[in-house]
Amino acid sequence: MSEDDEDFAGCRPLLFTIAYEILGSAADAEDVVQDSYLRWHAVRGKGIGHPRAYLVRTVTRQALNHLRAARRRREEYVGPWLPEPVRTAPDVSEDVVLAESVSMAMLLVLETLGPDERAVFVLREVFGYSHREVAGLVGRSEATVRQIAHRAREHVRARRKRFHHDPGTAREVVGRFLSAAGTGDVGTLMSLLAPGVVHVSDGGGLVSAARRPVAGRERVARFVAGVARRSAPGTRFDITSCNALPAVLFRVGDRIDQALVFEISGGLVHGMYAVGNPHKLGAAVTPRLLSRKGHETWKP
Repeated sequence: MSEDDEDFAGCRPLLFTIAYEILGSAADAEDVVQDSYLRWHAVRGKGIGHPRAYLVRTVTRQALNHLRAARRRREEYVGPWLPEPVRTAPDVSEDVVLAESVSMAMLLVLETLGPDERAVFVLREVFGYSHREVAGLVGRSEATVRQIAHRAREHVRARRKRFHHDPGTAREVVGRFLSAAGTGDVGTLMSLLAPGVVHVSDGGGLVSAARRPVAGRERVARFVAGVARRSAPGTRFDITSCNALPAVLFRVGDRIDQALVFEISGGLVHGMYAVGNPHKLGAAVTPRLLSRKGHETWKP
């Protein structure tokens, strides 16, 4: 591997994280990063003074192009659309800003922003770029970026949900939840759910899934018990972390059948996101490194 390739590899987690937060799709984010590498490979050695800045700009603009096209596809999506769950290492939660920014709740809030607002918010609020730097990354004037950033920040602030969970307590809650679901114990399930709990399922029209969110303690408990009762024989599960949140991966044979991501606060489940669309489960196979920083030798 050449020195340039090593530098790119060091920057890849940053580039992927930017693309994923703009797109909400791990597969599309990986395509954007790979395309950016090919563009970098074609121009390296041609007087680029700040390689990391070049790559971040390239990834941002490619992600914006992908997002505008994806918006049209998502309008025709069957049932609720959820971001692709990304399996994360436990230490991701140590970076509070990063952990919140990749949570399912935040990614769904970001879905309500326009493409430019989303990119500006992510670059400014999550990655800490200045208004001037963001202007260069998205190809807008600094004054315009300031206006977009203010509008996006107010929009997110009005809609964001904050959940603070203790990893040890969360894992215990998930374990008790799975045990109760497996035995059909609706009463215990209800005791683990917050009154306003919401369960959202994404099957993409490819697998069986609720076409609308299920809300309320009793309705969610009965829904979960019913799903568990109908699960395929031999289904296994792993308790892990996706999007810096406690999660369960259900496996049938060698494949992941579903990823269930939990929002837990105060010892109660406030939200569940069940992703069964097989096209969205690739990034849940192995832990992925997410980062708000790049290679130290590459500084804009």
